[in-house]
Amino acid sequence: MEEFSMSEQPKLTKRQYLTLGSLLLGMFFGAGNLIFPIHLGQLAGDAWLPAAVGFLLSAILLPLLAIMAISLTRASSMYDLARPVGHGFALFFLLATHASLGLLIASPRTATVSYTIGIAPFLGKGQQQIGLLIFSFLFFLTTFCLAWNESKITTYIGKLLNPLFLILLAAIFFWAFLIKGDIRAVSTTGNAKLISSNLINGFLQGYNTMDALAGLGFGVTIITALKLMGLHHAGGRAKAVAKVGSLAMGLEAVIYVLLIMLGAISLRFSKLTENGGTAFNQIMTHYTGLAGTALLEAMTLLACLTTAIGLVTSFSQDLGHRFPRLGYHFFLPVTAIGAFFIANFGLDQIIAYSTPILMLLYPLAIALILLGLLHPWIGKNTRIYKVTVGFTVIPALLDAVHALPAGLARLPFFAAIQHFATSFIPWYTIGMDFVPFIAVGFLGGLIAAKLSGVKLAPDLPDSDQD
Repeated sequence: MEEFSMSEQPKLTKRQYLTLGSLLLGMFFGAGNLIFPIHLGQLAGDAWLPAAVGFLLSAILLPLLAIMAISLTRASSMYDLARPVGHGFALFFLLATHASLGLLIASPRTATVSYTIGIAPFLGKGQQQIGLLIFSFLFFLTTFCLAWNESKITTYIGKLLNPLFLILLAAIFFWAFLIKGDIRAVSTTGNAKLISSNLINGFLQGYNTMDALAGLGFGVTIITALKLMGLHHAGGRAKAVAKVGSLAMGLEAVIYVLLIMLGAISLRFSKLTENGGTAFNQIMTHYTGLAGTALLEAMTLLACLTTAIGLVTSFSQDLGHRFPRLGYHFFLPVTAIGAFFIANFGLDQIIAYSTPILMLLYPLAIALILLGLLHPWIGKNTRIYKVTVGFTVIPALLDAVHALPAGLARLPFFAAIQHFATSFIPWYTIGMDFVPFIAVGFLGGLIAAKLSGVKLAPDLPDSDQD
């Protein structure tokens, strides 16, 4: 392969950075990113601020750290990031995470949220299933067509769809906070116990956006886009990925805070709803009537479409790289068709059964992200990776059991596990039990690595290439 020195690398222009930042934000900001902050704001009420802080930690900081971890380790995919644990685990993590993002949860949810917000209110109860079937078919057909040409994805999302979405979202915030003046009605009261519970609840609610997992998955799409722009040196791409990630996540943080505030304000003119999709519909109806409902559907459709394109693209690209004989254009239709079928189970079912999967994958992802961030000091030392992740598997499995739907959780086997974990595992009941396990695992792995005498952080050559 032709060698490139750093001095020969093309420098990205500000316009290119903005386009890539828009691309990444467009892929991140989809179904859950709209509905979960709104619902969190309703749940928190006047104590929305600590809930927002917790939400930003898991929905902004973790995804940004995921992108940084991909950047620091110069990994081309989440498989590369997890590879020091072992080939088997890396392949499992790649398939499980991408299956959740591109096939089982996130992609189907993009269609169901669009339908729930924009189409379902206009149909009778007897028409809902056929309506979802037709809408989801058209939605994923459009997603498939726009994702077919990899070289055009940056243009479709970064230059067209996402900028239009941001304009519509800015119009909603302008109307609610400035024209109506409802920002003056926001308060941040709450006792210490309520603040603490909202902080933790906000952190766990951030899991539902799936952005930390998506940060690991979307890395390959950004890297592909950078290659198409002529940035072939791994070190140069690492710096570019970090800049693009910071730009996208900074803007997304502002949007999240405003959405959470909007949810808190909505309690003054509506009741607490079962999900953020219904809440957003009520908010728009309150402010702008029928015209607002149409505006909301246009905005939601744009947000969900850009994310769906990003999800099926990253899934197909990663698996295409891992199984080159099949390739991107084999996995793309398989992903789109699978997401279409799962979407027809409906939004509530998808949310209910996705939580245990997310509670299983998130602690593992957090452990890998932290190890990736420590790359300058520990390199890809297999002992540290294996011991840390090995310890993290324990709370990951326990958290998955804790989040099972009520019918499964009452089975004797799972009930016994929950009773044991509640009695003996620190922070299990609040879903933060992975923290001490990751800490103990890392310290144990570090001691094992030191005793082995192996150099922790091998130098990366400047000419590192793919």
